[in-house]
Amino acid sequence: MNYNRTIFSCFTGYIVQAIINNFIPLLFITLQGSYGIPLSRITMLITVNFGIQLAVDLLSALFVDRIGYRASVAAAHACAAVGLILLPILPEIMPPFSGILIAVALYAVGGGLIEVLISPIMESCPTDNKEKAMSMLHSFYCWGQVGVVLLSTLFFNVAGVENWKLLSLIWAVIPIVNGILFLRAPIAPIITEGERGMKFTELLRSGTFLLLLLMMMCAGAGELAVSQWASFFAESGLHISKTAGDLAGPMAFAALMGTSRWFYGKCGDRISLDRFMVFSGLLCAASYLMISIVSVPAVNLVGCGICGFSVGIMWPGTFSKAAASLKKGGTVMFSLLALAGDVGCSCGPALVGAVTEGTGSMKKGILAAGAFPVLMVVGVLLLKKLKNSSAIDKS
Repeated sequence: MNYNRTIFSCFTGYIVQAIINNFIPLLFITLQGSYGIPLSRITMLITVNFGIQLAVDLLSALFVDRIGYRASVAAAHACAAVGLILLPILPEIMPPFSGILIAVALYAVGGGLIEVLISPIMESCPTDNKEKAMSMLHSFYCWGQVGVVLLSTLFFNVAGVENWKLLSLIWAVIPIVNGILFLRAPIAPIITEGERGMKFTELLRSGTFLLLLLMMMCAGAGELAVSQWASFFAESGLHISKTAGDLAGPMAFAALMGTSRWFYGKCGDRISLDRFMVFSGLLCAASYLMISIVSVPAVNLVGCGICGFSVGIMWPGTFSKAAASLKKGGTVMFSLLALAGDVGCSCGPALVGAVTEGTGSMKKGILAAGAFPVLMVVGVLLLKKLKNSSAIDKS
């Protein structure tokens, strides 16, 4: 059976995820001006988006296996499409903020499901090197993020930002088409026929799984703790405009993160995943030092770029290690790993903010977050030790 359509749909699924997470932040100022919504309520949309995705990560383990992966992933794309379609419609027929909030909540459900479903569907496809495939898969979120910002910026410059409603409908075409593709694509069993996936309590009793949870938290925290400050370093270091700062900061961060994932996706059969993750963790720690200790803003910006490259393998690499270490982990495992990653995405920036507020220095906040890549390296080494011990015990 040919799984090329499935693989293509998985790649596109992460582009849908990138649209969900990165489109509406481009509209904050526009929404504030058009509907008179206070900035404090506008920024709440991000909290709602990721909060709902966290809830879906946790709850998906209760229903995905019952209704099946095909129905679940089609529903995920339907929610994403409906949310993007309603985003320009609801604010015109009801209180604007309530309408926007409903639309965001709908596509956040889709985003949460996509995060849980796409990786195990990809993992189930018969590929020569699953670690390479997983890394390549996750690179498409980065390329999606780059594409959303670049193409949206181009659209706004050509058609005017006041026509953002049309762009929202255009972006909705991607989840609609990809959802239809998933309905017709072959999906291999996530768990071998005749076997059952591990239960929640079984996973929590596994030292290997708990270590993987810690690694996923570090992957999310290590990435977001720096990426949200990349624009600041670009503007302060290069003394450029906000738009140019976004391109030189977060865009460069995402592009380099995607490059790292693409590189391993192409060359992973010749590079040990353990070694690449350890190297990336050490490189990430070094980038944190460049950002937090060096007093030259341009060097800080280079550190942000290096950080983007170094964190690239952490998230997909941990997913690959989980799939290889716990072959019966199933939906529950992938949903809890996605939850841990999203918790890390919240914890990283939160730690930076808390230390910054307490010390009055953002660089000290970044330095404190340098613990995350160090913990990632420790986690990889401990996981390897656990695997070797298990192999010795079985022999």
